[in-house]
Amino acid sequence: MQNGFGENDWALILGASSGFGEATALELARCGLHIFGIHLDRRGTLPHVQEVIQGVESTGRNALFINMNAADEQKRREALANLKSQVGDGFVRVMLHSLAFGTLKPMIAETDDEQINPTQMNMTLDVMAHSLIYWVQDLNRNGLLRNGSRIFAMTSLGSELATKSYGAVSAAKSALESHIRQLALELAPLGVTANAIRAGVTETPSLQKIPGHENLIEAALKKNPSGRLTKPADVARTIAVLSHPNTYWMTGNTINVDGGEMIVGTK
Repeated sequence: MQNGFGENDWALILGASSGFGEATALELARCGLHIFGIHLDRRGTLPHVQEVIQGVESTGRNALFINMNAADEQKRREALANLKSQVGDGFVRVMLHSLAFGTLKPMIAETDDEQINPTQMNMTLDVMAHSLIYWVQDLNRNGLLRNGSRIFAMTSLGSELATKSYGAVSAAKSALESHIRQLALELAPLGVTANAIRAGVTETPSLQKIPGHENLIEAALKKNPSGRLTKPADVARTIAVLSHPNTYWMTGNTINVDGGEMIVGTK
């Protein structure tokens, strides 16, 4: 198989129905992996999920997609039991954490309703950061991680820079990068790597939910030396390359995939 993958090897994609998760699912399927996709969609977007599934299956790979809350402990364990029954002698070669579900409220406002509250803060951190740890723990307990497995998590420049109403997500991205470093440390003896992928500004459904996202797009277009925004396919192709067995010595990093956007100060 391509990229050194086995016939029965799988990719687990958290957030598989759109944006980076969708693009990566399709790219890794083209590279030879079966796709286990976790997504949370309402009725209106379910037809697109079927399109993603058909795209995976058109490559000759299997697609097993589950519509669920990725932060639900019981559903997570049921989903992984389902996956374990499917893999045979294979294992999870690639896991991508690409969950974008959080509260976009300022930390300071005139009223309690206008500013973020503890429940919203905790939910954002749990879904967009801490859930990475819990999925990896259960993958490991189920014997689905082995020497050669690759773990990736999608972060953003919000881990370093402040943006209006992005505070909780920014905290989650910072925690996510910290979690990746800790996983890299603890999984290294098993031959499992963990890296964060920091994409440039990308026009995804999650970006469009950020207040003032138009300004982010405009600024990125002005400063990116490559002359355009990052695309989900750019990130997906990078993840596919980094999933190769020969990248075994790369772990614990935050890797920019942005056409040079983040090396430019102002323009």
